[in-house]
Amino acid sequence: MGFNSFTFILVFLPILLIGWFALNKLEKYTVAEGFLTLMSLYFYYTFGVSFLLILLFSIAVNYCLSFIIKKRPQTSKVIKIIGVIFNLLLLFYFKYLGFFIDNVNAISGAHLSAKEILMPIGISFFTFGQISFIVDRANNEAPHYPFLQYALYTVYFPKLIQGPIAFHKEMIDQFENKDLRRLHVDNFASGLTSFIIGLAKKVILADTLSGAVNYGFQQTYYLDTITVIAVMLAYTFQIYLDFSGYCDMANGVSMMLGFKLPVNFNSPYKASSAKELWQRWHMTLSRFFIKYVYIPLGGSRKGKVRTVVNVLIVFVLSGLWHGAGWTYICWGLMQGLLVVWDDLGIMSVAPEKGKESKARYLFFEKPLLVIPRALGNALTFFMFVISLVFFRSEDMAHAIGMFKRLFFWTYPGFLYRTASKLEIAENYIPRQLFSQLGMNADNTVYVVTLVIYIAISAYIMTRKNTQEIVEKANYSKKMILGLALLFVWSFISLSNVSTFIYFQF
Repeated sequence: MGFNSFTFILVFLPILLIGWFALNKLEKYTVAEGFLTLMSLYFYYTFGVSFLLILLFSIAVNYCLSFIIKKRPQTSKVIKIIGVIFNLLLLFYFKYLGFFIDNVNAISGAHLSAKEILMPIGISFFTFGQISFIVDRANNEAPHYPFLQYALYTVYFPKLIQGPIAFHKEMIDQFENKDLRRLHVDNFASGLTSFIIGLAKKVILADTLSGAVNYGFQQTYYLDTITVIAVMLAYTFQIYLDFSGYCDMANGVSMMLGFKLPVNFNSPYKASSAKELWQRWHMTLSRFFIKYVYIPLGGSRKGKVRTVVNVLIVFVLSGLWHGAGWTYICWGLMQGLLVVWDDLGIMSVAPEKGKESKARYLFFEKPLLVIPRALGNALTFFMFVISLVFFRSEDMAHAIGMFKRLFFWTYPGFLYRTASKLEIAENYIPRQLFSQLGMNADNTVYVVTLVIYIAISAYIMTRKNTQEIVEKANYSKKMILGLALLFVWSFISLSNVSTFIYFQF
């Protein structure tokens, strides 16, 4: 049961909201916490009972480790190591064991095998959340919370399966605030707005683009230059609309309940450098790696070479976090190299008008070359599009094949086939119209539709993001009508519902 499902919208969410506010209205605060925890567990249970058991096991072990620190504070350093190792081993077994065995077999010629292991949905997110807690707990930066509060923090369903990676204090402090549990009309309206916008991003745009993207990456060896470019652009917008759409919905549901999740996206395609992009994309993952990997490794305090190495380590780990495969490692390494390039000071982007650049560079006091922000934005976007070929490809052979086909100038016959995979109901009318006129214009309709969807997605990236829209919403009649139409269109489109891209991570 995802956010983009009839069951969630028509059954789960209404029951949750009514029960939550009713219990808090009656001042049954502990019961309300238990109710929200059970509803979150049920939400996760719908993806598989075995997944739920793994989640509960993870919670139990981490909470016991926290309890040991409470009883024996002198063991905190040992418990921190045990806790981190436990969580990483759990993640390794379910997510990376198969990849590890495949590489051992390839290197050694052995024939080791492992039974197929189903990876629990969202394991990367709830595991990292618990690593952050156990490290902070051992460092005396987190208290030993009551079990119900800790369980609710971990299983809180808006963030459970696809983030953001919220730190314990960010959520538990809100759970303890009784005033937030009252129904605030402004918060509820903001949450509903965010949910509708996120739902539209997902089901109207991302899911539509997914048809062409999936077909294109399956048919890598048959594509031509124009089709490769179209598929790469379609995926660049699909992954952002899919992931940010989920975050918008998660933020929306959470705001309806009275709580705010940490911001995970801030218009990343407006970035003018790779470094800035990673300050805007998946922001909670970036801060996790900075706090728990980059700084412990020494950050930028141990010399220039060590700084470069630390940055590359963080990005390679980020790539691995996204998936067990060499394509993800290459993607992470490429992003790390781009960030290092920004830090060298060879080339920089001009600061915004009226602002002075406060950037510090590794080898130069001032950059050797300063380029306009518009050019920086275009180059950053271009390099990110290129890197996503690794991110989306099934394996390195398919990624290399995609790059080869990027320079295969021939008749774009596969563009028609790829565009036809959009399969949207709205195409029926123009196709029938041309048919009545005795014209077979299906291919033209498909290609025009693909171009329109890519153009709309690109336009959206240049406008205000969901957070900015919600903060300045005036809820005029025009806006309310627009949101209502957007919701109806999205609701109708749910019949072709698909899972979120980041579920696999």
